Amino acid sequence: MSRTERRTAVITGGMSGLGAAAAVRLTAAGIEVVTWDIAPGASQKVDVRDASAVREAAAQVGHVDILVNSAGIVGPNGPLWQIPAAGFRHTFEVNVMGTVNTCQAFVPGMIERGWGRIVNLASIAGKDGNPAMSPYSASKAAVIALTKSLGKELATTGVLANAIAPAVIETPMNATTSPEALAHITSLIPMKRAGQASEVAELIAWLSSDKVSFSTGAVYDISGGRATY
Repeated sequence: MSRTERRTAVITGGMSGLGAAAAVRLTAAGIEVVTWDIAPGASQKVDVRDASAVREAAAQVGHVDILVNSAGIVGPNGPLWQIPAAGFRHTFEVNVMGTVNTCQAFVPGMIERGWGRIVNLASIAGKDGNPAMSPYSASKAAVIALTKSLGKELATTGVLANAIAPAVIETPMNATTSPEALAHITSLIPMKRAGQASEVAELIAWLSSDKVSFSTGAVYDISGGRATY
């Protein structure tokens, strides 16, 4: 693909939080951004849990160079033994299968064109495990492992797949997190503050660009110093 050709990005969960911040940042970089969300105002109303709907929407978009998987939910809070199985299933359907569905829809076209960037939003919870948030933590660990596998599978294709593992970021998503859990995970950040969505968007923009060429299947922490590995 010519470097002068305008690139297209699909951002899931693009109407709020990190997805919305990424949409603003990539648009500012001259990228044509298509937002997917079940919330009003998105370019396309898409439930990423529905593989058929994802494939149909992908066909309507056509050529896509950048995929940012930002759609996600916190899921139920509480001790693991008190959380119904349905709570785990719903969290995994959005956070994990949503990512699987979009990658399956867009990766073949990226491989065919010999260039692509995939940025999956994981979480520091997927590395450390947050108490009272086992569905979320486990689902984000799955996103990390999925990205590592995908990165290796794509390593010689020109398509890069990397993950971002933020600590607590000031987004609407945290409105559903219990105050106790939120206070605990914020207290673990050495910088003593939550991150800003715009800060994560800068990292997404970098990982979506030509500036990254020798990194795939990696996990980039943006945690205010919380990450230890």
